[in-house]
Amino acid sequence: VGFQPDWVWIKNRDQANSHHIYDVIRGTTKRLRSNGNNAEDTVSNGLTAFGTDGFTVGNSGAVNGSSEKLVSWNWLAGTSFTNDASATGIGSIDSTGSVNQDAGFSICSFTGNGTSGASVKHGLSTKPAMMIIKNRDEAEPWTIYHHNNTSAPATDYLALNDTHATTDSNTRWNDTLPTSSVFTVGTSGVVNANGQKFIAYLFAEKKGYSKFGSYTGNGNADGTFIYTGFKPRFIMTKRTDGTSDWCIFDTVRSTLNPMYNILFPNKTDVENTSEPIDVYSNGWKPRADSGFFNYPAGSSWIYYAIAEEPLVGDNPATAR
Repeated sequence: VGFQPDWVWIKNRDQANSHHIYDVIRGTTKRLRSNGNNAEDTVSNGLTAFGTDGFTVGNSGAVNGSSEKLVSWNWLAGTSFTNDASATGIGSIDSTGSVNQDAGFSICSFTGNGTSGASVKHGLSTKPAMMIIKNRDEAEPWTIYHHNNTSAPATDYLALNDTHATTDSNTRWNDTLPTSSVFTVGTSGVVNANGQKFIAYLFAEKKGYSKFGSYTGNGNADGTFIYTGFKPRFIMTKRTDGTSDWCIFDTVRSTLNPMYNILFPNKTDVENTSEPIDVYSNGWKPRADSGFFNYPAGSSWIYYAIAEEPLVGDNPATAR
């Protein structure tokens, strides 16, 4: 992929296989599946190595089906961190991970303590715009925080493996917004079961590289234009005021407008090629009255977009 990936997300486009998620903090062969609430398991023939310029897979059909089309989305973290909360005074739970400040991306591992208001150092130097957390030890849902998720993101959450609308609960984020150094969790076993291991993927918005926003569907084939300030390479969407699938688009699987290439993080389904979007130099727009990303009129949606040719810091880079 042109760099050493620290978070790798793989999906077989042709078969109804699970989405496989791996990262360098948990280690090779340690799989999570976005389409289910399953605990982490070990897959010897899944992702078997992280390399300096890519990754290696075994013969699992989900990651290497013979003659089948697959896609991988890859993120670079790269700088390790460790936090002893009692020694540093940052947070109340120890954490370890890897972070890329320029890209605003962090992988954070911690062990829950079951205490309301527990806080965890996330490694970023800026406030996260989105967080994805999974209990590695138990069959618990994936939990997502997004800063545009209705008017009260400190209490609201979504589940990556589910279609449900925004749900309000103070046991997820303890009614506390994340800061530039820590995020806070409540007592739910989904995010803070005592003695159980958790992994968190955190994202801060970076001008020219990423955008975490919201839009209103118009229920029309000439959909609402969503301004990002760059040409998106990767787009993930979810309705917040009603049930819907999560959707992922990218400009690698489909290179010309209109783009027909939806994959669903909450489902094992093969690639959908019937409902398109258009991608422009400064944003994107739905091109269908689709319940996946634009229906009904007046519906509320959030999104996460990454630039195709981002300029962050001193060096341009290409999203993979």
